[in-house]
Amino acid sequence: MHTLFVLPSFFQCLYLLEIMGQLFSSPKSEHEDLASTFTEYFKKFKTGNKIISQDIITLVELSMAKGNIQEANSAIRNALKEIDSTPLNVAVTGESGSGKSSFINTLRGVRPDEKGAAQTGVVETTMERHPYKHPNMPNVVFWDLPGIGSTKFPPNTYLEKMKFYEYDFFIIISATRFKKNDIDLAKAISMMKKEFYFVRTKVDSDISNEADGKPQTFDREKVLQDIRLNCVNTFRENGIAEPPIFLVSNKNVCDFDFPVLMDKLISDLPVYKRHNFMLSLPNITESAIEKKRQFLKQRIWLEGFAADVMNIIPTLTFLLDSDLETLKKSMKFYRTVFGVDEASLQSLARAWKIPVDQVEAMMKSPAVFKPTDEETIQERLSRYAQEFCLANGFLVTKNHSLRVIFYLKYYFLDMVTEDAKTLLKEICLRNKLLSN
Repeated sequence: MHTLFVLPSFFQCLYLLEIMGQLFSSPKSEHEDLASTFTEYFKKFKTGNKIISQDIITLVELSMAKGNIQEANSAIRNALKEIDSTPLNVAVTGESGSGKSSFINTLRGVRPDEKGAAQTGVVETTMERHPYKHPNMPNVVFWDLPGIGSTKFPPNTYLEKMKFYEYDFFIIISATRFKKNDIDLAKAISMMKKEFYFVRTKVDSDISNEADGKPQTFDREKVLQDIRLNCVNTFRENGIAEPPIFLVSNKNVCDFDFPVLMDKLISDLPVYKRHNFMLSLPNITESAIEKKRQFLKQRIWLEGFAADVMNIIPTLTFLLDSDLETLKKSMKFYRTVFGVDEASLQSLARAWKIPVDQVEAMMKSPAVFKPTDEETIQERLSRYAQEFCLANGFLVTKNHSLRVIFYLKYYFLDMVTEDAKTLLKEICLRNKLLSN
């Protein structure tokens, strides 16, 4: 038998008053209203930030407008399945010493000394590719490919040996000057209609060396401009139009072009591959954290529509035991995606040499499902639901509402997002103190 938790009485009154207002109004047909709401929601997001295609959005809208709810549900669920099941394979190539392994570890959010990290500082002795799955998003795989300069294969044969067609895009890395082999490889990739990106690593070392060697005349922006121009000249000399060049530091991902590169990769991907890749990326800036929230908000919206699209006047009951388990899983997933899960906090506590409780005290999400003498978990969730609904309004349209469980998912997502931003500020502050 399921336990049932009921909404607070004043909350029921507000809910009933809203519903009564709907019943005595004369809106357009409920199905048309729902279809319009679905379409309007996705207009909030730029084309490169949507997790479903415009074709799917149009299909769902038309199905709802015709009253074919089953077809709309099916389209949404199929879109979610495609997002969950579609693999993403990223090829990263560059010669030994270019920072290739460090770059892969950075994208995976893995420290060099952690289990499963790509080995850094090792002379390349194998001609084989090596896969590195993302620890939290197993559908996202980064492939470490030997630099073409370390092989005896010409570009076309190299691509064949490295199973070119399996990758969604290529990242070509150098720590100094891009060589003719790198450019010939890019040309071959381009001919096969795949995306590639040139990434120049270790620019932090170049900046530091210039500052130490020429303290009187040092100009940070001029050094970066010279590095970029050097790359451009190499491309021109080898007869290739200037491609986008990203100057990065694997040690300081918040600086230089790393955030720009992440945005470019996301926007260039097919729509059904964006979601998992975005969630796999490290929290390098507040903007990146916010983008993750926007992607997950779309996911919650789609799940809510698929689950409750037929409920004209939803039940006033609150949560079943099964709902609580669903919410716990959602919170665990959000915390993992945003790097504020138990394992991540324990790792930070060890690095900072402080108790993990002290790290947890900086944020709110670790305490959500911990009962206290002052408040039970059920009472706390009721309070969260009230706070969210009173602040944001609980009706999706004039005639439809999502279940409270989905409002709590939004509430959890907002909470974890703020925790991630708090943690990012703390990390940046400590890194700054260490560098001084």
